[in-house]
Amino acid sequence: MSTQTSGGFEWTDLDRRAVDTARLLAADAVQKVGNGHPGTAMSLAPAAYTIFQKVMRHDPADPEWTGRDRFVLSPGHTSLTLYTQLFLAGYELELDDLKAFRTQGSRTPGHPEYGHTAGVETTTGPLGQGAANAVGMAMAARYERG
Repeated sequence: MSTQTSGGFEWTDLDRRAVDTARLLAADAVQKVGNGHPGTAMSLAPAAYTIFQKVMRHDPADPEWTGRDRFVLSPGHTSLTLYTQLFLAGYELELDDLKAFRTQGSRTPGHPEYGHTAGVETTTGPLGQGAANAVGMAMAARYERG
């Protein structure tokens, strides 16, 4: 469990390879299914990787941990951004789940769905919807803290 944020943002060769892997996974998943949006997932890979690996407090073994930070992906059509980071961070997703992207019954639907895939904090789809969700989550967390 990562309970503190990392102060260091220096990238190692392993970090660069992980980002390259995330980009390739996004491209491969869309190519395999024949539709989707790989460009945003590929361009956001460095930022998403930095957030998941170097900034966020989260525990892949306990996705509902109360003290976790929330990652809200506003443009749901770039769900591969989230799925590849959940995979790399050690959540329940396997490589076969990424290969099954946007297929019937997969754990990686075209838009993230809350309650369907561990680590997905909210269902998103329409552009801008995630911003309102994130603000609401932040307000609720502040209210709960008192």
